Amino acid sequence: MLTLPSATESIAASARHAALATPSPSMTVDPDSVTPGFVGFVAIALIAVVVVFLIIDMLRRIRRAGYRADVNEQLDAEAQAEAQGESAERATDVDDQDIDPRGGAGR
Repeated sequence: MLTLPSATESIAASARHAALATPSPSMTVDPDSVTPGFVGFVAIALIAVVVVFLIIDMLRRIRRAGYRADVNEQLDAEAQAEAQGESAERATDVDDQDIDPRGGAGR
């Protein structure tokens, strides 16, 4: 079993050992010569080309959706105008039937 003075001595010894064993970083590779190279260039160029094609496709799809919305609005407006025209024709037919050709009230 360790006594109190021997415990503090071992802690102090390990602290001295840690202070002496501190490694210093050394550069083993020249940072100017480390580059991604041809493979890195090809990978980034391929990603850039794919992104450009995706953007073109997205713009085409958005434009197509806008055209479809415009056509749907026109078809809805035509259908609504046609429905209103039919109801107006029905109203005039009913009004014409209510007119007494003899000029008087219904006898």
